[in-house]
Amino acid sequence: MSLDQVLIFDTTLRDGEQAPGASMSISEKLEVAQQLARLGVHVIEAGFPVSSPAQFDATKLVAEQIQGPVICGLARANEKDIDAAGKALAPAKKRRIHTFIATSPIHMEYKLRKTPDQVLKMAVEAVRYARQYTDNIEFSPEDACRSDLSFLYEILAAVIEAGATTLNIPDTVGYVLPYEYGQIIAKLKENVKGIEKAIISTHCHNDLG
Repeated sequence: MSLDQVLIFDTTLRDGEQAPGASMSISEKLEVAQQLARLGVHVIEAGFPVSSPAQFDATKLVAEQIQGPVICGLARANEKDIDAAGKALAPAKKRRIHTFIATSPIHMEYKLRKTPDQVLKMAVEAVRYARQYTDNIEFSPEDACRSDLSFLYEILAAVIEAGATTLNIPDTVGYVLPYEYGQIIAKLKENVKGIEKAIISTHCHNDLG
């Protein structure tokens, strides 16, 4: 891919639906996906298939009906989530599994109750497992902007080696300012082994207005 090419990854159907009042029926989701395809977005994140039967069905319907964009499904770094995403996305001609795990100290200790070594192992295993469904694998270190940079360098290099093709850097809690976010991306480009093989993706929040 050209270094000056910008790809549009749209998460209206997944993260956008979390906004108050933004819940959509399955037919409304299909209509939004059709409009996104008409707009020419490159990737549509259709849902979080394991989270509910409705999410699974909506993701599968988008995968069946939408041509053109890559259709993506979200999955935590475990086999159950990845299997659900893989099955929901199976009808899509172009599919992507987006797997994630938290990497900030506070999330690892209090939410996951895992050590950094355990988290790294789970991330690598998830990427490898997802490759049975598609070679297009996106990995997100959740709460990246509150994560230790040296650990980010390590885990991102490991998932690239395992087969991740896109690295998404989420500012999960809206922690950093735009210039700080840019500095993090620059440091990752300088210090993550093999990052030239992957697409760098951004995911920012505007929680403070």
